[in-house]
Amino acid sequence: MRKLFTLLAAAGLSSFALAGNAQENFSGKVSGSVSGNQQAIESATVNLLNAVDSSVAKIVLSDKIGQFELAKLADGKYLVKIQSVGYELYYSNSFELANNSNSYDLGKIELMGNAKLKEVVVTSKKAFIEQKLDKTIVNVDAAPTNTGLTALELLEKSPGVSVDKDGNVSLKGKQGVLVLVDGKPTYLSGADLATMLKNMPGTNLDQIEIMTNPPAKYDAAGNSGIINLKTKKSKIQGFNGSITLGGGMGINPKANESVNINYRTGKVNFFGNYSYSYNKGFQELELTRKFRDSGTNNINSVFKQYSDMHPDFQNHTFKFGADYYASAKTTLGFVVNGYSNPGSFKSNNTTNIYDAAGTLQSKTLSTSASNEKWNNIGTNFNLRHSFDSTGKEISLDADYLHYNSNSDQLFNNYFFNENGGKLSDDESLRGNLPGSIDIYSIKSDYTLPLKKNAKFEAGFKTSYVQTDNNAVYDNFINGEWINDAGRSNHFLYKENINAGYINFSKELSKKWSIQTGLRAENTNAKGNQLTTGETFTRNYTQLFPTAYIGYTANDKNTFSLNYGRRIQRPDYGDLNPFYYFLDKYTYQVGNPYLKPQFSHNIELSHSYKGFLNTTLSYTAVNDVIQQVLEQVDSTHTTFVKQSNIASQRTIGLSVSAGFPVTKWWSANIYSQANYNKFEGYINNGMISVEGPSFMANISNQFKLKGGWNLELSGFVQSKSVYGTIIALPMGKVDFAVAKTILKNKGTIKLNFSDFLDIQQFNGYSKYQNIDVTLKNQWDNRVVNLSFTYRFNKGKAAPQPQRNRGGADDEQNRVKGGRG
Repeated sequence: MRKLFTLLAAAGLSSFALAGNAQENFSGKVSGSVSGNQQAIESATVNLLNAVDSSVAKIVLSDKIGQFELAKLADGKYLVKIQSVGYELYYSNSFELANNSNSYDLGKIELMGNAKLKEVVVTSKKAFIEQKLDKTIVNVDAAPTNTGLTALELLEKSPGVSVDKDGNVSLKGKQGVLVLVDGKPTYLSGADLATMLKNMPGTNLDQIEIMTNPPAKYDAAGNSGIINLKTKKSKIQGFNGSITLGGGMGINPKANESVNINYRTGKVNFFGNYSYSYNKGFQELELTRKFRDSGTNNINSVFKQYSDMHPDFQNHTFKFGADYYASAKTTLGFVVNGYSNPGSFKSNNTTNIYDAAGTLQSKTLSTSASNEKWNNIGTNFNLRHSFDSTGKEISLDADYLHYNSNSDQLFNNYFFNENGGKLSDDESLRGNLPGSIDIYSIKSDYTLPLKKNAKFEAGFKTSYVQTDNNAVYDNFINGEWINDAGRSNHFLYKENINAGYINFSKELSKKWSIQTGLRAENTNAKGNQLTTGETFTRNYTQLFPTAYIGYTANDKNTFSLNYGRRIQRPDYGDLNPFYYFLDKYTYQVGNPYLKPQFSHNIELSHSYKGFLNTTLSYTAVNDVIQQVLEQVDSTHTTFVKQSNIASQRTIGLSVSAGFPVTKWWSANIYSQANYNKFEGYINNGMISVEGPSFMANISNQFKLKGGWNLELSGFVQSKSVYGTIIALPMGKVDFAVAKTILKNKGTIKLNFSDFLDIQQFNGYSKYQNIDVTLKNQWDNRVVNLSFTYRFNKGKAAPQPQRNRGGADDEQNRVKGGRG
């Protein structure tokens, strides 16, 4: 701990030392608005050039109503260059900023359409990783070798993001991430969220936004923050799109295909995409469990289990919708999306049981097979209206989502003595687990710009969720199936959340800015176990304040300090008191009595020249929801469940840097050091687990002649503490090569993931009478070959499509199928 605090102090002092060159004359401002065809142009590139040599002084993009502002400028002579796809280049006259006249308004600028433009090919030149005041942005297409990767693989390459052995997404070493797609929730979590991300082609993504401490307008859910996956949206008039064909081979075959289309004419924009993926996986799991005497702690028996598992899943995902631009100020839209995830999951398990001396006593062979189906359909209706050119606007989103699932399972157990002879009768268990989830949500946001560089925001959201899950288990006894009342259960859950927020931001001076917000959420929940008659209700109202302070020391050094309180509610599937079996001795069970966890998050960040970013963070979490292992000594069974086990304290230091090494080589590096401490009560006893952890990922892009691009990337993670589970070091290295063809319309890419075959999970859990070690390997060394073809015909459209919804938390708490 002493060494860690010394490191933190040194990092903080070095950051403030960099600020020592602060200068006081950066007070100039240039503003204006951009339009074309009498409509505002979003994301036009505005370049501020030095009048002497035309060198670039600053670059910004116009906002959704075409406005732009270049602030914190030094005195001097400048001119402005504006460019947007489909329009002719614009240059302003030169002008001067001085102490007595340091604000210059260019007014309304009308760009002329480019009559010579017949075909548009967009080539991304953005940095792979951009650091903003309130978020980190990963530009997917900035690294051509990202083509062919899944969304999950792209996340694993993103700064601060990691995925554990069960597919749980963590951000800066903390679990409980709210994952959105185009601002809309996925309604999945844990391994089920990973399943969806594995089946989402990375070619569908434009950006990954990472927010560790989101403002009050976002749902308070997500202990460690929000990750927003922004899909590609065309701004081209006419017909355009892309097609991707891909296939891969690890131990088993994979496939990823997708098509994206967009058609805009007049005031209407139609869009849609469809993707198909196939993943035949493979997984090996080894468990060693030592059962000890509760009094003497001596070993009574040792169970050594080996399981080979074979998931075999397909995924069909679709989205279509339309936007209607009723006027330059009003946009109406709707989106329909969904997926179908049919597949099977088979496993073979061998359990060898030894006595304390290591002598084999018996052997159990288990087989399991399940046929699973997950289907989802969601609809969103949205409205956005801008009252004037100042940015005053109101938006409305209404969502409905329906999930339907079913799992037919069959488990067989065969028992043998140490010599291979029959020990007892075979056991067979079958299960049928149908389920449905309905989610309704409506939200509205209002933005009001104020005088003197201030802004006020307010909004509300209400959601209603109803789940219906039924688990029916039967035992095969004397030639017939008999209902197992002890394992069967029918569970209903209803939840209503009402929320409102206010947010205020202001530039106090040319150097100081603030933002503060308050969100209130009222939760009303009721669970009903129809089989046993047990019920529970939860009603609570919580406040979630946020605060941000920004300081611009000079054009090289900026600082920010932020605070936020957040909540992590239990996933719907974790509340279901159902049994999910691996074999006779190992299963997973839900916990209907889970409570939400609450966290306080503080971050101090420094950015040097926009490329070197350092963040000190502290997080305190109460009632941590954590996966724990418990066991029943009398039956030698071990089960996994989610519990509110402890309080958690985390101190972290992260450093990221993105820079060009040479003209043809660029690198992005991210590193994170944490010290985690868990303290709580579990398994009828106190537990205290703590320790440091370190993770880093690096990505190298090499741009060669002739349209060739190479990438070498990877990550490493040290020994880490995840509640009651200690994970041993792990890592991987990826290599990819890509080539643009067909006049830059096509890209062929070969990606070799984990080509050294070193990624695997090893860990242990040892506390009280629990003594478990585990090893998990999966089909991670995979070669993928993909081809993407982009087609377009038209010119830039002035307004973006709006295809995002408002149910921000609920979708992330749905349990989906395995993949």
